[in-house]
Amino acid sequence: MRILVTGSKGQVGSQLIDIINSGSSEIGEIPQAVRNAEVIGKSSRELDITDAVKVSTFIKELKPDVVINSAAYTNVDGCETDESRAFMVNALGPRNLAMACEEISAKFLHISTDYVFSGVSTRPYREYDLPSPQSVYGKTKNMGENYVREFSSRYFIVRPSWVYGYHGKNFVYTVMKTANEKGTLKVVNDQIGTPTNAEDLVHHILKLIVTDDYGIYHCAGKGECSWYEFAGKIVQLAGIPCTITPCTSEEYPSPTKRPAYSSLDNMMLRCTVGDEMRNWEDALKNFIENAADFLR
Repeated sequence: MRILVTGSKGQVGSQLIDIINSGSSEIGEIPQAVRNAEVIGKSSRELDITDAVKVSTFIKELKPDVVINSAAYTNVDGCETDESRAFMVNALGPRNLAMACEEISAKFLHISTDYVFSGVSTRPYREYDLPSPQSVYGKTKNMGENYVREFSSRYFIVRPSWVYGYHGKNFVYTVMKTANEKGTLKVVNDQIGTPTNAEDLVHHILKLIVTDDYGIYHCAGKGECSWYEFAGKIVQLAGIPCTITPCTSEEYPSPTKRPAYSSLDNMMLRCTVGDEMRNWEDALKNFIENAADFLR
């Protein structure tokens, strides 16, 4: 098996390559076919997914069996001020990859987001719930999903939420750094979601790509919390003395309307390859115990 990973320098892309090369994740071994795979990682500088001609040419020459797209413009506030870039990366990029994969009959796994939903639900969103994004980021990611479904016949669309990983920037690292430096934090308490360890996400992505169970998947940690509760658990597990004050979204200035509720239910995983996603607190504890090796 030959696997192409786009966005290979991001936190999910980096972890994908690490786990494929190591043969296992914190959850357990990955499928044998993946352990024996040849993995090729391409960053946005090495492969511009917004260039349809270059994408098609590269994939035809490489002939991967599977393409995993972890490339995205994830600066949620930045998407509001640079809609064209957001659309090119989050919508046209997946379209170009899906079309190129279809030309060579390759499987295509695209990583999306919980932000495709409106955030007005009172229960975790399931795969059959209709998207209704409220932000430019969510709208462009939703368009990317639509393009993948339109142009690929062998697709997996995977929606995680509140992802953090060992590589790159994320909420966990930011909270730890700020808590250490300032000793105080103010965090919103009226946005509810599901923190997701990238290790868990990658483990399930690799379970999926060896199957023909195509479709849309939610892939988030079990349980839910507010950003305030998430931050509190981070400093507690890291042993950092810090005073955390809750605030409302209105008190925290942002140009982006974020979902008030975006917890995800992993129904499709349960019905196909199995849901081994850990409780968010257990996965966070494991992450903080291991993160020191990556922060040196």
